[in-house]
Amino acid sequence: MDATYTWELLANGVVLGSSYALLAAGLAVIFGVLNVVNFAHGALYMLGAFAAYFFIPLTGYWIGILLTAATMAILGIVLQEGLLRRLPPDGAFSRSMLLTLGLAMIIQNGAIVLWGAGPRQLPEDSRPQGHLLLGDVIIPTGRAFIVVVAVATLGALYLLLNRTQVGRAMRGVSQNPTAALVVGISPERIGRLAMALGVGLAGIAGATLTPVFTVSPQMGITIVFKVFAIVVIGGLGSVPGAVIVAYLVGMLESFAGGYGSAMTQSISVFLFMIAIMLVRPQGLFSTEVRV
Repeated sequence: MDATYTWELLANGVVLGSSYALLAAGLAVIFGVLNVVNFAHGALYMLGAFAAYFFIPLTGYWIGILLTAATMAILGIVLQEGLLRRLPPDGAFSRSMLLTLGLAMIIQNGAIVLWGAGPRQLPEDSRPQGHLLLGDVIIPTGRAFIVVVAVATLGALYLLLNRTQVGRAMRGVSQNPTAALVVGISPERIGRLAMALGVGLAGIAGATLTPVFTVSPQMGITIVFKVFAIVVIGGLGSVPGAVIVAYLVGMLESFAGGYGSAMTQSISVFLFMIAIMLVRPQGLFSTEVRV
């Protein structure tokens, strides 16, 4: 296998990693602030893909992505206020797992009822056209846009979490909600923001893949387990850890599939997770400060 093929696998790994990073960052924000394990994350990613499927032909690629992000963020607030906030404090962690697992089943089966179980694809004229040439590597524009959107979104998330008062408030709530309330920070308001961010990021991940791959109600089933593995490897609640590991996993899967088989690609992330858990159970980038 020549060097061009290796570079193609590298480029594919960056694209995969960008999608995983958006999903993993959203999951890490939700867990870090709300201490909620969101098993509905894959179903929400699927809803984001379907939202983009309907928005992009009407508005174009970039506005469609923005509308999808806004729609999914609003849905996140609705879920937080209508469901998660109502969980009793006693046993909220385990109850949230059961609640979001049930929610995932409802969303997935509801999507099948509404849109059917078969895959859908954007019309040709609604997809980004052309390609980029990096040396001898040809990258379709739609795949390049996934990286561009992910880098811009994750950069904005970094600035929000580390350079704003809101980000400091989110970290305060994640560490001690009672102390945060004493100094005037509303845990409820921060919880709504965290859920909006997490679900919005899942929606963006789904939206960026819509012009490149087919969309179906089952598309979130397997990816949610990979994203959970990424968040565990990175350290629960660590957004930077989740993003870094997402790109590592994207590379790992790309090379495992390119030089191995589809089976090797499918199990590579879980083998990676097991290996890390054996030597560093808290995750690679776990710290006392979450988010």
